[in-house]
Amino acid sequence: MLRPIDMDIIQIIEYIAVATGIIHVFLLTRGKVLAWPFGLISVGLYIYIFFLNKLYSDTFLHVVYVLLNIYGWWNWVKHRDNEAAVEVGHLAHRQRLLWPALIVVGVMFWGYGMQQNTDASYPYGDAFTTVASLVAQYLLAKRKLENWIIWIIVDIVAINIYLLKGLYPTSVLYGVYLILSISGWLQWRRMEQKQAAD
Repeated sequence: MLRPIDMDIIQIIEYIAVATGIIHVFLLTRGKVLAWPFGLISVGLYIYIFFLNKLYSDTFLHVVYVLLNIYGWWNWVKHRDNEAAVEVGHLAHRQRLLWPALIVVGVMFWGYGMQQNTDASYPYGDAFTTVASLVAQYLLAKRKLENWIIWIIVDIVAINIYLLKGLYPTSVLYGVYLILSISGWLQWRRMEQKQAAD
């Protein structure tokens, strides 16, 4: 059991993770490479927060996020234009079918494993946010417009899980992420149209 002072420290850590996470996603919606260092801070802090709250799939997810943030940072530096904004692309039609199928299969396997082998809270919901987020983060790092659609769905599910766990600042964060993901979708569509016109 955590002492009250420990809870205060954890809450401060959560607020820092929330603030850096919002900055990260806001900058991503604008296609700015500067987003990635803020992302690394946020996901690093959430590894600790989620582990304490027995959201093991989210803990694993954020460990992988560290690697994907490093990859995304490197990949975006390679593919930015003269205004330091990223070049946006699309998934091929076949990939638009493949990625959702991969998410469904991944959720079934991961959720079952968490349910059978751990004391995880909400094993299938947590598995969904984990698997779908990994796909979305990879597509984001690859500069694919469709990443934002997956993020919108993940954010809706995550808000509910975190509310049920009493992680209220994190629920608010994912509410902001939801708004930013919708904004990201719209912003990246405009960027793509501008790039096509240029």
